[in-house]
Amino acid sequence: MILVTGASGFVGNAILRNCQGVIPCPSLKNASEEQVRRIILESGADTIIHTAAISDIGECAKNPDLAYEANVNLPIYLAKCSKDIKLVCFSSDQVYSGSYEECPYTEDMAKPENLYSQYKLEMENRVLDINPDAVMLRAEWMYDFISNKSNYFLNILNACDSVSVSSNQYRGVTYVKEVIENIKKAYLLPGGAYNFGSETKKSILEITEEFLTYMGKKIKIEKTGKSHNLWMNCQKARAFGVDFSTVEDGLKKCLDDYRDYLSSSLR
Repeated sequence: MILVTGASGFVGNAILRNCQGVIPCPSLKNASEEQVRRIILESGADTIIHTAAISDIGECAKNPDLAYEANVNLPIYLAKCSKDIKLVCFSSDQVYSGSYEECPYTEDMAKPENLYSQYKLEMENRVLDINPDAVMLRAEWMYDFISNKSNYFLNILNACDSVSVSSNQYRGVTYVKEVIENIKKAYLLPGGAYNFGSETKKSILEITEEFLTYMGKKIKIEKTGKSHNLWMNCQKARAFGVDFSTVEDGLKKCLDDYRDYLSSSLR
């Protein structure tokens, strides 16, 4: 049995809808360690997938204490209460936000810049100190057609006359369907931190140009000056069979999966 925290969120809900033997965890907001322990025991789970977090970078900066409680203390409670239970925590590619070395980045090159990413790296280290068998998944920005939250795929899909894209941004984006397909392999991984998602050797600008061509959609690309480099090397997880499409192929796969629903949007 798999207990999923953050089951109402984008990733948690996708796991809940598409995986067998999964039960949603009640809200853990403001939960004490003892309350967390009781919830885990009553669930009968042998695996915990922790997706709950305050992931908005601006919100973390405005409310650091609240963000610390959600993004660091809560996972620590889970680690302390998950003896003999496999714990998988979703972390973030943002742990590389302050890295300026040659990329793509491997797991030992983390250097967080913003408060959210600092908390995520602290969470990884402290959880692994408590539970060395835990798995930390450094996930990318994820997307799907079915989503009530903004994502790269929907931003491109819903753009009418133009779309704004950084001319100097390098990062992966991942189809959430492939996250689901890899989740069982993920919780079988040995303890540690893993880059987890689609890889690319292209900039977001190049990816957008290629994807618009594949869609047959002709709109203007407005280039912005924002720079960002979060390219990840996912070889460590791939060695254990965790394999994703490239960013470019993942976007095409998502489009093809929903093409019947999207025909009117692509004219």
